Amino acid sequence: MDTLSYKTISANAATAEKKWVVVDATDQVLGRLCAKVAKILRGKYKPSYTPHVDCGDNVIIINADKVVLTGNKWDGRVYLRYTGYPGGQREFTPRILMQKSENRHIKPGKHPLFLKVMKGMLPKNRLGAALINNLYVYNGSEHPHAAQQPEVIDINKLK
Repeated sequence: MDTLSYKTISANAATAEKKWVVVDATDQVLGRLCAKVAKILRGKYKPSYTPHVDCGDNVIIINADKVVLTGNKWDGRVYLRYTGYPGGQREFTPRILMQKSENRHIKPGKHPLFLKVMKGMLPKNRLGAALINNLYVYNGSEHPHAAQQPEVIDINKLK
């Protein structure tokens, strides 16, 4: 048997096959949904997965306003950030972030609650910063990415 015929194929930016997918967030638990979307963004469901390359798909999440949090997490969970100044610690809840998503000043496709949750599930380096740009989240069922011909996937069938 020729052992030289077994070569490990490593994907790079030129050979990565990226596609567009649409995920419906209606009645989905936020953390479980985002964990599966993070795997799609990284490309872990693909056989050509390479850890140091952006080989994942572009993900469009629709109906983000219909996402579910179990228990009292809408008001009980507290996220923190720090401005860098003395006394600059700010705290906010998922309910506040969901209300901010309806603000017109927020860039379309950049949902504050989903970005906060997804950033925690992606690598904390330049690759993670590039991957978060492949995520688009919209409150309604309409999105402006019809030209990319995204395919609708059922997130419940993924592990």
